Order: sequence, then C-alpha cells, then structure tokens
Amino acid sequence: MIPPTVPDLIARAAAHPFLGKYLEKGTGEHGEVALAHFAGLELASAYEPIFDISVHALAQSLSSGAEGVDRFGDELGFQAVTHRVDGAPFEALDPFERIADDQELVALDRMSRALHAINFFGAQRHGLLFLRVHERLLKSVKYDHGRHFSTVLVSFGLNPSRVVIELPPAAVAHKTFLGYLTKSYQHYGFKVAGNLSNAGQILSVSETARLDFIKMDATTALRDAMVKPLVGYASRLRTPLIFNRVMDEPQFVALQQYDVRFVQGPLFNAYYHDRAE
Repeated sequence: MIPPTVPDLIARAAAHPFLGKYLEKGTGEHGEVALAHFAGLELASAYEPIFDISVHALAQSLSSGAEGVDRFGDELGFQAVTHRVDGAPFEALDPFERIADDQELVALDRMSRALHAINFFGAQRHGLLFLRVHERLLKSVKYDHGRHFSTVLVSFGLNPSRVVIELPPAAVAHKTFLGYLTKSYQHYGFKVAGNLSNAGQILSVSETARLDFIKMDATTALRDAMVKPLVGYASRLRTPLIFNRVMDEPQFVALQQYDVRFVQGPLFNAYYHDRAE
C-alpha cells in the first residue's frame, strides 16, 4: 500500500466536516506542508527529535567526532511543536492560553494534532509521533478519550499505534485519572507518555497505569540528583524513560553516567536540523 503524501492527506482533511475549516496546503516556501488558520494566526508544524543513545558509545568510536553522522544515535521519534508561520514568538500570542471557552480549546487541540499528523505521516517520517494534549481538553472531554482522533487517523489511512499521546503533569499526579486516561487512549490504539513535574511524581505510575513512556525534565532531575533513582524506578516498571530539555553537552555527559537511554532537547534540535540541511 502506497503511503499517503501531504497533498493526499490535505485533500482528505478538506472533506472532513471539522478539519476542512482550518487546514489547507501552504504556499511559497511552505508549499510542501499543511498549515492551519485559527483565531487570526497561521500555524505550522515543527518536530523535535528524541534520540536513543544506547548506541552512542559505538557511534562515537565509529564517527569522526562531534560532526559524525551518528552523533547521538537513532531517533526513537519526534515530538510535534506548534509554531507561528510569521516567526513571532508563540508565547506572545498563544491561542491555547487565551481561549476561555473549553469547546473552542478542544477544537484547537484537535486541529493542532491533526495538522502535525498530516505533516509527519505525509512526509514519510520514521519512528513515533509524540503529541501533547492540553490539560483542559482532558477535563472537557468526559469519556472515550482518544476515540475522536483515532477515528480521524484511521479515516485518513494512518496508524494510531505510531502516535504517542503525551499527558501533562497535572494528569499524571492523579493515579486514578492517569489509569483511566492511559487505558482509554491505549484502547483506541495509541501509545501514552506521562510527563512528570518532579521525580516523586513517578510514584503515581503503577501497574494500574501502564504507561508506554515516562518523560522528565533533565535539568530538574540533574539539579535534584534524581537521575539514578528515576532510571532505577523506571527500569522496575519496565517503562522507557525520556529525559527532555537537555540544554548542553555537560548535561548530556552527566546523563550518560547513569545509563540514560532516551534524550530530547535544544542540544539535539540544533544538531538534527544542521544535519538535515
């Protein structure tokens, strides 16, 4: 079966009763991707790589140094990030934060995830697609979390099993709610990642909430000397642990001392985009 291209997926979105109002093919320098129009903003997709550095030591021995092709390892996947086409800082006019109406926020959240899926799968990227879900959406949708998005993906010929839904720390903090959300999203074919706001929050993750991934801020974990305990606890849970927001080489080197496997952050973003160019 021939995988759908970005134009194929945009055409399918145009026929969708909801997405057709927001998504369209870009023009000019954005002619190869889908864009979204919402609340007077033109939005596009960017992707942050998540590296598996378990092969890093071997890659270092085979490469010619910092510029080697296998600088950090293989990509586990990519986290989608919404950004403004005009280049202005997203935080200056973040529609997610200025929308008071819950149903309008649900619309924006669903539209953004569809936009990122179209640009990811249509470009035949490999690995997993990590998609954040807004905390207020989780509270606004009362049940069957994941059903709507799974239906959209399947109707577009896309596989939900390659999508990882990222739950915010507020959801991870409540063990019962976390268990319900995890099972619901997994029921509809998705993988699920839980973001921790602090190392202690990992205790909310248990057999009742079998997450596919756990994510933790590298700077916070290193500052609090919690990398080793987190790695050990995640290993007992048999749940892959991703350290995100790795800022620089010293942090990367420090993480390697504790057999960290998955990393993400500004250090790797700059490398990845330089390599792609």
